[in-house]
Amino acid sequence: MKYTTNNPRQLAVMTLVRTSSGSYSNLQINAVIQSTSMGAADKALFTNIVYGVIQHRLTLEYQLRPFLRDPEKTENWVKELLYTAMYQLEYLDRVPKRAIFDETIKIAKVMGHDGTRRFVTGILHQMDRKGTPKLADIQDEKTRLSVEYSVPTWLVDMLQQQLGDKKTTSILASLNKAPKQSVRTNTAKISRDHLLEDLAKNGFDAEPSEVSSEGIIINDGQIVHSDFFEDGLLTIQDESAMLPVESMTINEADTILDACSAPGGKTTQIASRLDDGKVFALDIHKNKLKTVMRNATRLGVYKNVETFELDARKVDSKFEDGMFDAVLVDAPCSGLGLLRRKPEIRYDKTVADIDRLSNIQLQILNAVSTKVKTGGTITYSTCTIVKQENQDVIEKFIAANPNFEVTKTKTERNLNPDSDMVQIYPDDYDSDGFFVCSLIRKS
Repeated sequence: MKYTTNNPRQLAVMTLVRTSSGSYSNLQINAVIQSTSMGAADKALFTNIVYGVIQHRLTLEYQLRPFLRDPEKTENWVKELLYTAMYQLEYLDRVPKRAIFDETIKIAKVMGHDGTRRFVTGILHQMDRKGTPKLADIQDEKTRLSVEYSVPTWLVDMLQQQLGDKKTTSILASLNKAPKQSVRTNTAKISRDHLLEDLAKNGFDAEPSEVSSEGIIINDGQIVHSDFFEDGLLTIQDESAMLPVESMTINEADTILDACSAPGGKTTQIASRLDDGKVFALDIHKNKLKTVMRNATRLGVYKNVETFELDARKVDSKFEDGMFDAVLVDAPCSGLGLLRRKPEIRYDKTVADIDRLSNIQLQILNAVSTKVKTGGTITYSTCTIVKQENQDVIEKFIAANPNFEVTKTKTERNLNPDSDMVQIYPDDYDSDGFFVCSLIRKS
């Protein structure tokens, strides 16, 4: 799409309109950045506003509501414009109020007409005079937490029931922090220590992850545009997402099934540990498998990867029983551990989605269970934080498959000393929420 402006605030409004209609924020942000000629500072402001408004949407809606006579009749883009102004005023320290007002009013006229300009001007000045409603005035605790941290009340309720009030509040408070820039060392080409040294020599502020033995946190510098990325010495991956493969025992000649592989982070992590072994990567979308192979090619591990367009629940149609030394099921899930990186998930998912996904997860586990050798392991992982998709799925699987048992999931950092399974919450290390469980086939 062609854009007729490079104004980061106006582009933010346009992007927010699209994401509120169901488009993914990260894809829309990348498309805008690639299609415009904004400078680095404007790109940063644009990205900050888009993610910030999405993260704080329920808070902003609550604060704007008293100033709209008829919210249903107010055009969507006008509300998004007002949210961008409110977000800047509340959450960005370095932008002067006058500049925010002036820019917002100009955009109102450019995208609308003089009447829109007057309408927006009036609301901004009312807010300035009266102040916005205080969150502390919300009497019901679940509603207050929902509005304050901008998550649906059903999620607040579910987390409180499963984890208690204190842990729930800690998790919710962590969700609107900026995500860390995390990368995985491609150990097929370089060790993490050497990569850290080379990054420092090239001006990157980088430090080892405290979650994963292959992870590195980039505190300063855009790594995705670097030669390190282009040359396949590293790949973009959250620290927690590295744990499922880190926990697997992989020999260089193993044959491994990655049942739900796209976009390929874990597939290539497995492949980096293989010599003459092979990882068979499945996904139901052909285009996503192309992404898997692009990543495998960039990282130089493509010879150890073979892709198949296949629903993991239908593995019987393609593979023999007992064919694999190990199986990874990084199952499709609600993604509730990713709210820091994909803030719109919190508004898209429902309890019904969780129930539906937990059934799919169990179906996949049951389908692949006969494909692993006796003595081999299935590693089950999700990027969610609710029991229905994690512990409950494992319990149901074991009940239906008594020839499997849970075995200790081992990580380099020993992240789960008191449990056989690993459950990382977003507030534990400021990484993505993740669950990992290892299942061994006894017979």
